[in-house]
Parts: sequence; C-alpha cells; structure tokens
Amino acid sequence: MYPYVVLRLLLAGFFLYMAWPSIPLAASSTELLFWGCWLFFFLLTVGANLAALLQMISPPVMEQEEVRGRLSDNH
Repeated sequence: MYPYVVLRLLLAGFFLYMAWPSIPLAASSTELLFWGCWLFFFLLTVGANLAALLQMISPPVMEQEEVRGRLSDNH
C-alpha cells in the first residue's frame, strides 16, 4: 500500500506544479470556477492519500493484502 500512496502524492504534486503558473492568469468566471474545482479536488486527493499514508483509514480493497491459509486435504 505504501508505494501507491507515495506515488499518488507525487503525481498530485506534479500536477499542481504544472498547473500553478496558469491559476493566477484566470480572467473569466468560468476559468475561476474551473481552477477552484480543480484545487478542491486536489485537496481532497492529497487529504485522502495522507490519511491512507498515516493509516487513519483502511486501504482500498485493491491494495489490501490477502492472507490465505494453507488448505490441506486433512479435515
């Protein structure tokens, strides 16, 4: 689970790095709405991944390790 969380945080940081120069250039209300929604989604993404990194929430089902017991023929 840990590598996926760090990878998602790095990807979100990269997206913010690429978007940051364009945010102050927003002139119309549509652009401001878009960047406001984008920043809100970014904060949700970072917050959820930090919660997973700090083990405050359980990891997604796809990332949970499955513990299987050994099946034997002896009942």
